[in-house]
Amino acid sequence: MKPISSMIGLKKSVARPRLACEITTKRVIAGRATEKATTLELFTTRELQDGAVAPNLNGSNVQDAAAIRNAIAGALEPLSGRSRDVIAVLPDAAVRVLLVEFEALPAKAQERDSVIRFRLKKSLPFDVEQAALSCDIRRANGSIQVVAAVCPRDILNEYESAFRDAGYAPGIVLPSSLAELGLVDAGQPTLLLKVDPANVTVAAVVNHELRLMRILENPHGDRVAAAELAETVLPSIVFFEDTFGARIERIFVTGLSSLQEIGPMLHGQTGAHVEQLKPKLSSGANLSGADFEPSMMAGVAGALLAS
Repeated sequence: MKPISSMIGLKKSVARPRLACEITTKRVIAGRATEKATTLELFTTRELQDGAVAPNLNGSNVQDAAAIRNAIAGALEPLSGRSRDVIAVLPDAAVRVLLVEFEALPAKAQERDSVIRFRLKKSLPFDVEQAALSCDIRRANGSIQVVAAVCPRDILNEYESAFRDAGYAPGIVLPSSLAELGLVDAGQPTLLLKVDPANVTVAAVVNHELRLMRILENPHGDRVAAAELAETVLPSIVFFEDTFGARIERIFVTGLSSLQEIGPMLHGQTGAHVEQLKPKLSSGANLSGADFEPSMMAGVAGALLAS
């Protein structure tokens, strides 16, 4: 899937860095793409103490700035060489992604942003006028469809400061699920299901366009059972299929070590093919010294390898 230009801070004229680094609640994950961005040639991770990061939209996210700075520096140093430009991948819960439709929008960017911000006001639990906004705008079927990524500026500054304090320049910033969609070839109706200890993100794509994105609470944390996860996700699948008149054909899952239970359950309820979203990794690319699921690299890989 082509990267959605609602990447915060992304300009189409900006060359994509070869480095990406994702901050999660448990670890920092960093990777470097090959020169032609066909695969990850190197990657590594650094663990974080519980509570170092608290992703949300209404308060401080970076709880232990020194720990996060050191983890970023430690993860990127073996990969970066002289490069300091990096794509920063943030937790989904720190960025709100909304899909809105307009009959018309002003031609001038500043006026257009003002109209979009006004439309988003009632949908956000924070002041949209004090937020960073980036949009992907497309015209289809006589209407204008907008994918808007919005992040409170104070929260964005916290994450960007962590990278700058570690010696790196986060010129592009992405929420994790939008980054992961960079790995998805979604010509057919496709669902991305991303599970983390706090949230479950559901994103649906048709004809390479984002049609649905929801961040749902995960009250069960790391111990979420297949039945609980299916119960959380199925209403979004039903809503998508009823709204767009298309059945989900493929479901990609990240954040789970095994699909042994949830895979057959989702397949039985939807008929979709269910698989983990795993990026291409070069042989010997893992510099971390620890084994972990390749799907954990989906955010970093999607940010770097999206065509």
